[in-house]
Amino acid sequence: MKNVLALNLVADVMGWDDVRTTEEYDWLRLMAAVKYDSYADFAAGSGFIEALVDWMRQFDVADRDTAYRLIKSRMVFISAAEMQRLIEAFLPEVVTPFLRQSVAQEHGIEPYKVWSEKTYSDAFYMRRRKCLFVGLSDGSRIDVLRRTNAGQLSQEQVVPMMNVDLDKWLSLGSDLRDELGPDAQFEDVYLVDDFTASGTTFIRLKDGAPKGKLPKFEKMVMHARKALAEQGEIFPIADNYRLHIHHYISTIQARAALQERIEQVVPLLAARSFDDNIAIGEGLLLPSVLPLGQVSGQVRPGGKVEREADGLVETFSEDRQFIELCEKYYDPSEYIRLEKHCKEANLLTLCYGYGSCALPLILEHNTPNNTVPLFWSETGHPSAPRTRSLFHRRDRHG
Repeated sequence: MKNVLALNLVADVMGWDDVRTTEEYDWLRLMAAVKYDSYADFAAGSGFIEALVDWMRQFDVADRDTAYRLIKSRMVFISAAEMQRLIEAFLPEVVTPFLRQSVAQEHGIEPYKVWSEKTYSDAFYMRRRKCLFVGLSDGSRIDVLRRTNAGQLSQEQVVPMMNVDLDKWLSLGSDLRDELGPDAQFEDVYLVDDFTASGTTFIRLKDGAPKGKLPKFEKMVMHARKALAEQGEIFPIADNYRLHIHHYISTIQARAALQERIEQVVPLLAARSFDDNIAIGEGLLLPSVLPLGQVSGQVRPGGKVEREADGLVETFSEDRQFIELCEKYYDPSEYIRLEKHCKEANLLTLCYGYGSCALPLILEHNTPNNTVPLFWSETGHPSAPRTRSLFHRRDRHG
């Protein structure tokens, strides 16, 4: 009954006739049940359809159809099940091929022969045990990664967060040496996170100094290495180890920016602990046509999106209307609230999301700030809101 009442409210707000209402009810019921109702921030007893009614009411009647088409034709929702598949694929489809290739090179054999003899397979399993996996945020779902790979990864080679104290470093090293011998150290370190859209939070320059998650991890490693050396203890990570950066989901913009920033900023890290050959990977690389009105990282307000690929030019004629909708209902107070962080990224407006990424993307556990604020902005007093969210965002800033 609750769901029927909410659907009737949607039809009333949208002004649909009986035919259109019947068509849209089927789609709304399906998508709400399969995906959208799973959004983590919907309150108990309410879901996507209820939120949609409230969200639609903020728009002028003439703009509501455009807002609905934005949801139906351009919004991308990554569900918990889809994220689970990306986590499950990480070890067998990303880590294993790299290690198999490395072991094959060491023994002068073809990669497919690694499991043909015990000598080679033992070398592979030892190499895998010498991998350390570090979660960069709670979004890295390290707990899921551990459970998914139980029996393949040791509990003592997976670190859920970057806050690792000296006792934990000692424990990691002791357990590794007990298994593989007195000289064993981690040779590969995987820094794992859920999503990157702009690449700026991972590594950037601020006032000429490297900032971000990578410099923070490097500082932690160097400090721990020095502190353990002073105690006469062995640091568990080898000198000049191989560094891997993995995001379960990444945009093409972030992939390119991350590669460029690493080339520019990493040389500024004095006496760095890792090898120069940094591997960058992702489970899902979002297509370049996903952002609204965006070409090569530059938003084209009011224009078309064109992409040349495989000899084809793709044009999203509706993007002009979607961009205009984002601009019309943008509240500049969002920028004022996050001004410090926006200025760090050289942003003059937050209309297209952080980094001007202009994404119509929703993640099941939270909405990225790189998504256009039209989806998540909540400004004004609760009794008289200027903007209302469809998917409430848990903000780390402001």
